[in-house]
Amino acid sequence: MSALARYVERVVGIADCKVSATAGERLITYALGSCLGVVVYDPIVQVAGLLHVMLPTGSIDKPQQRVRPAMFVDSGVPMLFKACYALGAQKSRMRLVVAGGAHAGVSMHADRFKIGLHNARAFASLLLRNGVEVHASDLGGSQIARNVWIDVTNGDVTVCVNGVERRL
Repeated sequence: MSALARYVERVVGIADCKVSATAGERLITYALGSCLGVVVYDPIVQVAGLLHVMLPTGSIDKPQQRVRPAMFVDSGVPMLFKACYALGAQKSRMRLVVAGGAHAGVSMHADRFKIGLHNARAFASLLLRNGVEVHASDLGGSQIARNVWIDVTNGDVTVCVNGVERRL
């Protein structure tokens, strides 16, 4: 039996958010490039959440932000926290991990829009304003596609890049 066979996987798509308090589940998102995968976990109530966010701010498209808040850092991150609170999580106990924010092209200078960098900055600014700390991160790099998952049972967060897994 493979290690993956023991989990029920719930896939978090692009501009999507899922939360769970179900032991044995794994929340997973694939192919984070410039997007951010934001993972939160409250170990006391075993509540996990995963957000796959695309862009830094919804101010560029307010109608889209109302319809798809998980698309933007400034609306998706608060939505993730609130969904976890609804399952009994508390901000003071939550562990936060973030991955992604790669730049397109061979170097950051060749990346015209620098979406990954802007996503990471917007995320850091939002956390600072709200007194939240990042416990672990795997950010940046050039054209790196990361898969990220969290085991709801124990809160273990894993990032996989080019087939190499690493716990954060």
